[in-house]
Amino acid sequence: MAVFRRLLRRRVHPWKLVIVALVFVTFLLLIQREVVSQSPKEEPWLKEIVDKRDTVLGMVMGAVNNFRDAMPKMQIRAPVRQQERGGSGSCLPGYYTAAELRPTLERPPQDPSSPGASGKPFNTDNLSPSEQKEKERGEEKHCFNLYASDRISLSRDLGPDTRPPECIEQTFKRCPPLLTTSVIIVFHNEAWSTLLRTVYSVLHTSPAIFLKEIILVDDASADEALKDELDDYLKQLHVVRVVRQRERKGLITARLLGASVATGDILTFLDAHCEYVTGVKWTYRECIFVLDKKKHDNTVRSTHVT
Repeated sequence: MAVFRRLLRRRVHPWKLVIVALVFVTFLLLIQREVVSQSPKEEPWLKEIVDKRDTVLGMVMGAVNNFRDAMPKMQIRAPVRQQERGGSGSCLPGYYTAAELRPTLERPPQDPSSPGASGKPFNTDNLSPSEQKEKERGEEKHCFNLYASDRISLSRDLGPDTRPPECIEQTFKRCPPLLTTSVIIVFHNEAWSTLLRTVYSVLHTSPAIFLKEIILVDDASADEALKDELDDYLKQLHVVRVVRQRERKGLITARLLGASVATGDILTFLDAHCEYVTGVKWTYRECIFVLDKKKHDNTVRSTHVT
């Protein structure tokens, strides 16, 4: 061993040792890279796991990207006003008068002795056999007394003003002006008389300056009378229009469709078979009240108690 050391000291220079060390390290690095590159081939089960992992990650990322891209299309939003109403300089001072709050459609004179006038009951106990069959057919189809509904005026009132004095005497400032509203009514195979009585109820109780439109949303009704015949009838009511869904999607989706085409500042959703008592009108108790409050707080909401 001592002889070997003496031999190295005599014949091997330091720079030669450095070269040998570098060659050895390079050799080790080449071996390591070769082992790493061949390991998936040498271990098929490991390569299969890696491939499956990459496939699953690709599917998940693809689904996330597709969902992200579809989000704006899936959401149906209420209309956004393109421009704000004029400031206080564009409206008159003071308060709205009764003349300014006249309804969109004046209620025609009503015969107090007509069926169901002023909300009085309509007696159907003494019917002929043919009338009884008609009544039974209506109840079977709509689950209410359609016979009576078809004979009650579409423009009837429901009696005297029942509001307390503080509601009757309440006034509303002109400046800033109150917001407009779009009334959205969803129906599916609704009876003709109840649907139109709802529409007329809104027209007879809504101030024309605030009622932007009434939108009837047909949730894929099968009744032929609710198609072209309804469209033709509503032409005389200029603020009323119908939008239709090709397939039935339910109340919420239908309301969202109505909201997507509405142009009023506020959306009002009503059932397709309701009437409003004079004085407990949605316009005075809810619409004007809410329109007034919405000027100052856009979180205000109102709901019906029936």
